Amino acid sequence: MWVQQTVTLKAKPRGFHLVTEEIFGQLPALSRIKTGLLHLLLQHTSASLTLNENCDPTVRQDMERHFLKAVPDDAPYEHDYEGPDDMPAHIKSSLLGVSLLLPVSQGRVQLGTWQGIWLGEHRIHGGARKIIVTLQGDEQ
Repeated sequence: MWVQQTVTLKAKPRGFHLVTEEIFGQLPALSRIKTGLLHLLLQHTSASLTLNENCDPTVRQDMERHFLKAVPDDAPYEHDYEGPDDMPAHIKSSLLGVSLLLPVSQGRVQLGTWQGIWLGEHRIHGGARKIIVTLQGDEQ
């Protein structure tokens, strides 16, 4: 079985956001997969997807503080057509990436106990974000 669809994440402010359930809630076909793979592709160059801590929100806060320091808005970037947070957002997106490939077994994505999918919103005012989801596998 192959399924491909677009899911939309609601607009979020700059920072790291746990979006696991927001994504999985839009994937009814997931429950039909016995063994397979879930590929997520975020269609944006100023945000990112990553897999990390799903329990303690201070991890996401610390990650945001790190990236604000490592890739500051006020550095001398040439590309600033969409504002001072535009080029830093592109850099952060490239550092973390925009896709994930995850195993599926018995209708569930096989994340570790403390793992969740994060959206890294790197613009001060991010918009709704679209993810192309490709689900492949044997049906139950």
